Amino acid sequence: MLQESVAIPPEVIVPHTAGFDPARLEAFLRGRLPAEGPGFGMEAVGGGQSNPTFFLTLGERRLVLRKRPPGPLLPSAHAIDREFRVQSALKGTGVPVPEPLLYCADESVVGTAFYVMERVDGRIFHDSALPGVSHAERAAMYDSLADVLGRLHRVDHRAVGLEGYGRDGDYFARQISRWTRQWEMSRTRDLPDVNVLITWLAAHVNRPSEEAARTGIVHGDFRFGNVIFHPAEPRIVAVLDWELSTLGHPLADLAHTCVYSWLFKPDEYGGGVMGLDLAALGIPSLDAFVARYGAATGSEVRLDPFHLAFALFRNAVIFEGIAARARGGNASAANAREIGALAPVFARRAVEIIEGRCLV
Repeated sequence: MLQESVAIPPEVIVPHTAGFDPARLEAFLRGRLPAEGPGFGMEAVGGGQSNPTFFLTLGERRLVLRKRPPGPLLPSAHAIDREFRVQSALKGTGVPVPEPLLYCADESVVGTAFYVMERVDGRIFHDSALPGVSHAERAAMYDSLADVLGRLHRVDHRAVGLEGYGRDGDYFARQISRWTRQWEMSRTRDLPDVNVLITWLAAHVNRPSEEAARTGIVHGDFRFGNVIFHPAEPRIVAVLDWELSTLGHPLADLAHTCVYSWLFKPDEYGGGVMGLDLAALGIPSLDAFVARYGAATGSEVRLDPFHLAFALFRNAVIFEGIAARARGGNASAANAREIGALAPVFARRAVEIIEGRCLV
């Protein structure tokens, strides 16, 4: 049994100071984006743990702004420019993304680099049980999640101008090294499970079922909380939060998606479906979801314990980084300390996976 349970809340409008002058931002946008009518509005969006996000109204236009957090940051973190680049590249590929409008590296406007995109209407679910929808709609939503992820992984990154967006080959070896370094830079406590994972993953990096050289566009945080469903239909109309995207191994992306839904009970981690009556809810098993994803990619796919353990390890390090930002006072969300507490939860589940004590 995991020792801690934290539920991540949905996006909410939070009444806090933006830390920059809205009038300066409005003047900047009006000089670059066509907008009919007067008026400017700005609301901070809570619930996210990384780049501060704001809903904007500019005349009749409804927009979203994403910026880097203030204060000292880890190297390569909060890559706003990469979010904008990948969304621009994916336009017209069949992968649904919000319309990217402009990127600004000038920190004098809002204090950090930022970009603006069109706002997409729809539904966001942070609970993988998808409360409030029918059995049939729930099943179709899981199908859409698998299909969109498969569609992304079929995109030729060279054809859309993303050559050089990441390195080809040896993805898992490089990622294990990267997240080990991030752990050492952001750790706020000793977690023996993380040390076990670092050793085990490094020893098993060449044993995943898929060839190590396979490369595609990976989202990095593909899950229900980062997709928007149509307001009335069970299909995804936008994929959000591309900060962690890169060129990498598609099975790392798939494993990450599966971790958030199938590897935790609802009372262990908010949003998990382990232990629920999946058939009664219309939710596929993990194996059925993986098979649907495989059909969308046109290949047979199998997830190994290595893939799942890697995804859990990576998330544990990310959560520890959130805890470090909370201690430093520059976290993006009010509940960052609670989210940071998930690091040992995810690390423990990963150890259970590699020891064969967690079966899904």
